[in-house]
Amino acid sequence: MPLSNVNPDAYSALLAEKVARVEALLSPYSPPTPLVIESSPTAFRMRAEFRMWHEGDDLDYVMFRKGDRKTPVAIESFPIACKNIQSLMPKLQSSLKNNTQLRKKLFQVEFLSTLAGDTLITLIYHRKLDEEWDEQALLLASELKVQIVGRSRKQKRILDREYVEESLPINSKDYYYRQYEQAFTQPNGHVNIRMIEWACECATGLDGDLLELYCGNGNFTLPLAEHFSQVIATELSKTSIRAARENLKSNAVENIQMIRLSAEEVTQAMRGERTFRRLAELPQPLTDYNLKTVFVDPPRAGLDSETEKMVATFDSIIYISCNPETLAGNLEFLSTSHRIEKFALFDQFPYTDHMECGVLLVKN
Repeated sequence: MPLSNVNPDAYSALLAEKVARVEALLSPYSPPTPLVIESSPTAFRMRAEFRMWHEGDDLDYVMFRKGDRKTPVAIESFPIACKNIQSLMPKLQSSLKNNTQLRKKLFQVEFLSTLAGDTLITLIYHRKLDEEWDEQALLLASELKVQIVGRSRKQKRILDREYVEESLPINSKDYYYRQYEQAFTQPNGHVNIRMIEWACECATGLDGDLLELYCGNGNFTLPLAEHFSQVIATELSKTSIRAARENLKSNAVENIQMIRLSAEEVTQAMRGERTFRRLAELPQPLTDYNLKTVFVDPPRAGLDSETEKMVATFDSIIYISCNPETLAGNLEFLSTSHRIEKFALFDQFPYTDHMECGVLLVKN
């Protein structure tokens, strides 16, 4: 997103245009009027990454315009980043600029922060990192009061820890999350809270057990578990399922089973087409659960056709989508068996065309 697009005075008008586009796209499936969750116009992103540009003694954060990967655009301020990242950017730049060991062949910098105030910085290099780098990076981490991870080809150096700690107040209860470096996390912290609360509102009054696909680090899983007897949450990423299990333990939630399976594998297991040793971790056979609701938060490609058919067998489907186009494609099939009971739009990415959507589908 070009920073020239960032115009807080125009935010409401730009959001209204996005809402109108998504409503028109999904209108064939007769959704109700959407609940629209706005973002803060500035200081909303909890993640940011920049190429580092070396020019003599200068060292700048840069980005590139779409279609032009050769002309760097120096970033002197980044108003869409959260206040922690905005505060750290000039301090880090100054420290790196004056440290030969840390700036040598530095290629990219990535920031990951939390609403709880914890921040991790990843420094990525085109060279091998050694003990001298460790020593200087430790001093920098202490100076900035952050975690630092170093990366280069086939190398990762963790000085203390490779994650940040987050605390989210969901419906007056705090949930604690470990978020790993370079693993997926929701980029807009405050909008994420509203998304989770909306999903919990959809779950209120539903009975039976919940199946969740693409559970990530348990972002939605933990609060949703309060609304169901048992939850089976699945995720393919090793890092994400590791975080989800750690978050399950730290929140002392006892009715969730975390299983490392892809959506395709879950579909095969639900149909009885394959057996998976990982399902032996469940305290009872999969078929013994009273799975009446499914929660999905798929990648931009949406649900594949076989997963579509599997989720269509559930009484209720809570679907969070990061891509209205693929959501519309999935609804073309799902609307033959389900109707849209609730509809929400979450502006995770102000000043872009992206819009996060939520629909609650109930079987006809």
